[in-house]
Amino acid sequence: MRTDTYIPRRLDDQWKIGFWDVDVAAPVALMFFVGYLSGTRMSFAICLATGIFLSRWISRLKADKHPAYAIHWLYWHLPASPLTAMRATPPSHLRRMVG
Repeated sequence: MRTDTYIPRRLDDQWKIGFWDVDVAAPVALMFFVGYLSGTRMSFAICLATGIFLSRWISRLKADKHPAYAIHWLYWHLPASPLTAMRATPPSHLRRMVG
């Protein structure tokens, strides 16, 4: 009758790649892939350094803000398309608060 059951404390955590959030690790992974495709060691090193710089910039930008800050920023600053449009929220060009 005595079993160890795991009770999660947080259900809405950000996705992780290892210890890093996805939005912080994605620039490094993307630039790693681009550098690998480039074919030379110098361009690989430059791409990897650029990816690390971008990820550190994003992590500093996200510091002390909402965990989904990057998603919110993308919603407000990218153009709406059928792929990025959300149904439950108004379009990003409507910025008038009601209430």
